[in-house]
Amino acid sequence: MKRAVSFLITVYALVPVVLYLFPWILGHAIFAHLLRFPFFVDLGKPEDVVDHTCNFYLNTEEGVSVGVWHTLPANQWEKAAGKSPEWYREALGDGHPVIIYLHGNVGTRAIKHRVELVKILSTAGYHVLSLDYRGFGDSSGEPSEAGLTSDALYLYQWVKKQSRGSLVCLWGHSLGSGVATNAAVKLQEQGTAADALILEAPYTRIGEVVIKHPLAKMYMFLPGFESLLWNILEKNNIVFANDKNLKTLTGPLLILHAEDDNVVPHHMGVKLYHISLQTQKKHNADVQVEMISYPANHGFSHSSIYLDPNLSNVVKGFLQKLRQ
Repeated sequence: MKRAVSFLITVYALVPVVLYLFPWILGHAIFAHLLRFPFFVDLGKPEDVVDHTCNFYLNTEEGVSVGVWHTLPANQWEKAAGKSPEWYREALGDGHPVIIYLHGNVGTRAIKHRVELVKILSTAGYHVLSLDYRGFGDSSGEPSEAGLTSDALYLYQWVKKQSRGSLVCLWGHSLGSGVATNAAVKLQEQGTAADALILEAPYTRIGEVVIKHPLAKMYMFLPGFESLLWNILEKNNIVFANDKNLKTLTGPLLILHAEDDNVVPHHMGVKLYHISLQTQKKHNADVQVEMISYPANHGFSHSSIYLDPNLSNVVKGFLQKLRQ
């Protein structure tokens, strides 16, 4: 018993030392890309998980190939039988809005809550492109903030070329919210603002989620531990500053956040909503900024907003206003 207790104390004491000596470990923990859940899904065969979906790959930069699922809107399902990837690509120009889904950390585009959301959006009449960033799923390369942003930006610009003027929306969940706003800032700097942003369970900046994690809280009484975490994030160039990004973005925004979110606190979404309102006011921008908060008794937590039976109407209401 004494040996077991001694071992646990030693492991506990070593964590800050290991993080200091091997700062890349924190980056791997944030992305959690090596946890390729679900393990037994062939990402090259999306039909095993979601119907009317085509798998394809894009080379977002030299040496980096990312996997993408393209799920059709419901009214295209019958036409899609036996069609080629080229047909799917042409279908992006049929006038239906396109949603690029940027998922959170851990796992692949095949995780259940991601697939269920895609099904809802498809039924609602949208093309949905689900991206596995570099290092995730069957995509090559290693993840980094700059790399994930580059992948999302490339996909958005590729879709805009294929869609022939259709509305294209970036939907970022959790970690993906930072990818979405990063990409939107890049687009705005290039003079071509993103058509729309939907942020699901977004954080202010990733470091503020890290320091609130239960494992991190176990060490917060140690002098300098919080500073160590922030310094490691800085060394790894991992910021994902949604708060900073929304101080410059002047495009349409919808925030979805559950009050019982146990990963990213609901108050972070509220703060981002108010930041965006102030930005629109500062720039005299007449654009939509909305937030939907889900009461804790719904039990949606961090990844189950797709369970809202009214979700498709919420999304339709937001996107239809942009087309008027």
